[in-house]
Amino acid sequence: MAIRDGTDAQDRDGPDPSGPEPRDEDPVEAEAAAWVVRLSSSDATEADRTAFAAWLAADPAHAAAHAEMEEFWHRLGHVPDARRHRTAQGQAEGQTKGKGQATGKGQAKGPAGLAAVLVLGTTLAWQAGLADWLRADLWSGVGAITHATLSDGSRVDLNTGTAIALRFSGAERRVALLRGEAVFDVARDPGRPFVVEGGGVSVRAVGTVFVVRADEAMRPVGVAEGRVDVGIAGRHLPVSAGEAVIAPDGAAASVVKADVGRAMAWRDGRLTVSGEPLSDVLATLGRYRRGRIVLLDAKAGARRVTGAFDLRDTDEALDAIAASLSLRVARVTPLLVLVGSPL
Repeated sequence: MAIRDGTDAQDRDGPDPSGPEPRDEDPVEAEAAAWVVRLSSSDATEADRTAFAAWLAADPAHAAAHAEMEEFWHRLGHVPDARRHRTAQGQAEGQTKGKGQATGKGQAKGPAGLAAVLVLGTTLAWQAGLADWLRADLWSGVGAITHATLSDGSRVDLNTGTAIALRFSGAERRVALLRGEAVFDVARDPGRPFVVEGGGVSVRAVGTVFVVRADEAMRPVGVAEGRVDVGIAGRHLPVSAGEAVIAPDGAAASVVKADVGRAMAWRDGRLTVSGEPLSDVLATLGRYRRGRIVLLDAKAGARRVTGAFDLRDTDEALDAIAASLSLRVARVTPLLVLVGSPL
């Protein structure tokens, strides 16, 4: 976390920003899991199947690991089409060990294992947002919840993966929410308006408590205390305590009554939901952990979740949700969790 002069910041009790300490992983198991996922997808190609055959032939341990990962997939209710593997397995059986090793060594780098794929995806995402982090005066890591007191006495809470830049002057206090979500408790100073901009939204306040999320188009602003003026899509909306701005896709933004306190419960390391779709809840939990949570069953994603969960232990939250909905959970690697069909 970077801090400019005049800003006091500290991490609250909450998830370790570096995420859980990963256990030692078997690279063969990671590669096997990658092949199962790849060959079960609708866009698997003949080149994929040829590369898979070479990988199988390269080492007997590959077939054993692949069978184990297919069993994971089977238990989740997603069995790959055997026809997709038949040609590849036949090719593998017909290859000599030496040839298989040479081909497998060159081809196995394609999937590179789920862990490597996920790390690469995270790295690319980080690189894509590198400009934000370089511009930021304050930021929080994955799973971290950070509290800071700004030079004017205002207080800010940064949710996981959030970055802000401060542009204070004698005339105004301007904050750029570069990414993520933040709660602002603004110190009163009528001569210096407090303005937050991010995600196509501008929020102007004098003294109030409000939340802004740069990457949440549906509900980008909520007010807990006081009143703000929200500029969005060329409109200016007054928003008071207990209200939020909603901006549905394809519809004009509007102001609605909202439980803003519940929406800000993450400040205390809690996720509180009432009748939220499972897909949305899993997406939220995924923001607090490294790697990915993959929902394999679209119908299950529409099921509703109600409860309070500890964001400091997303594995426990996943288990509780899965138990309440009778869903299957498989932890393929520390970086990949699969949530599948009902038991």
